[in-house]
Amino acid sequence: MEETTSRSAAVRDGLGVGLAVGLSGIAFGAAAVTAGLSVPQACVLSLLAFTGASQFALTGAVAAGGDLVAATLGALLLGGRNTLYGLRMAELLRVRGPRRLLAAHGVIDETTAVTMAQPTPESARTGFVTTFASLYTAWNLSTLAGAYGTSFLGDPAVLGLDVVGPVAFLAILWPRLAASAELRWLAAGAAAIALCATPFLPAGVPVLLSAVAVLVVLFR
Repeated sequence: MEETTSRSAAVRDGLGVGLAVGLSGIAFGAAAVTAGLSVPQACVLSLLAFTGASQFALTGAVAAGGDLVAATLGALLLGGRNTLYGLRMAELLRVRGPRRLLAAHGVIDETTAVTMAQPTPESARTGFVTTFASLYTAWNLSTLAGAYGTSFLGDPAVLGLDVVGPVAFLAILWPRLAASAELRWLAAGAAAIALCATPFLPAGVPVLLSAVAVLVVLFR
């Protein structure tokens, strides 16, 4: 009975997080088209990348005039944290065979948070599957809606949609910044490095260079 209750709670948590966060894909779709991506490109990026912060970082760098290589490296750098999540999640999920590739695709901030919050391994796996399925579906459908709707506008920047990407990216990061003074100092240091480098380096490169601030945390 207790296990059934735990799994029901995990389903409820997973659906709540998945649907709430998934709807922000509308902002990504709009930001992607505003940055110059086509509707299919925006949708494929959501299908294959499926990590909001990295996707916003990539489109933001492209919109700023950065080359695709620098933008991609910045997105990969941000997405690298999911590898660390995977090391911990593997003990709980215990997925075997080809399904490990699918499970790895779903290891992101939200699925990790819901999974780790569950009291038992069974409810943890239920939470992961529910969050992944609902968030992946909602994120991709809302990306399509945002990109398709924005594509009908002659110049999205006229309506101020060029700021959707940065604002949404900040909204994703804000809860983490609010919860940790160390992260706020890290963000301030990274921003300072990027601002100082912007006048002298090509667009996209200052964002990569700002990652040097992470070394301070690693050394500590």
